Amino acid sequence: EPKFIPSKTMDFQRYLIGWSLATERAALFADCGMGKTLMQLTWSQNVYLATGKPVLVLTPLAVGSQTVREGEKFGIEATQSRNGQITSAITITNYEQLHKFDYSQFGGVVCDEAGILKSFDGKLRDEIVRFMRGVPYRLLATAVPSPNDYVELGNSSEALGYLGYMDMLSKFFRNYRDTCSSRRFFGEAPKWQFKGHSQTAFWRWVSSWARACRK
Repeated sequence: EPKFIPSKTMDFQRYLIGWSLATERAALFADCGMGKTLMQLTWSQNVYLATGKPVLVLTPLAVGSQTVREGEKFGIEATQSRNGQITSAITITNYEQLHKFDYSQFGGVVCDEAGILKSFDGKLRDEIVRFMRGVPYRLLATAVPSPNDYVELGNSSEALGYLGYMDMLSKFFRNYRDTCSSRRFFGEAPKWQFKGHSQTAFWRWVSSWARACRK
């Protein structure tokens, strides 16, 4: 149960914070303007109170200072670090500085704007996934989890420690050559579609580790 909830938090935000803490490894797919930053900072504060270990919040470079200011509005202390030092219970850094931190020092990790995971090169993306695997509490937050293709949700699942990207494809999807290879054929990327009656099962599985809301 959450030990700390800012007084200005709205009902749906309280629900999502409580659900994501109970789930331990969760994704919040909330549209712009629904208070993702407040929710992830409140989640981080509760993880710190429960584990006694700091939480690392990963953001794009331009978002870090904005997250600090948002925390100040709600009485949540968060500070930025770009040298691998833990500067407060909630330490914020940009994705490119992740290699300077030791995962064993943290009780939780947050990926802000997590939809950009698919945009990173393979080396950085793998580094993020490896780091998160060593941390017990994990949270992804983004307004655009899958703007172009449902199979991109495999990146989120893998980062949280559920089905890996290729395992997800194998379980729920088939490509036009009826294989699970991600290789290109004749310069064209594989086209994936749901297997038989797997669509309902797929969304039930996603709903076990994610919540999405638009209004």
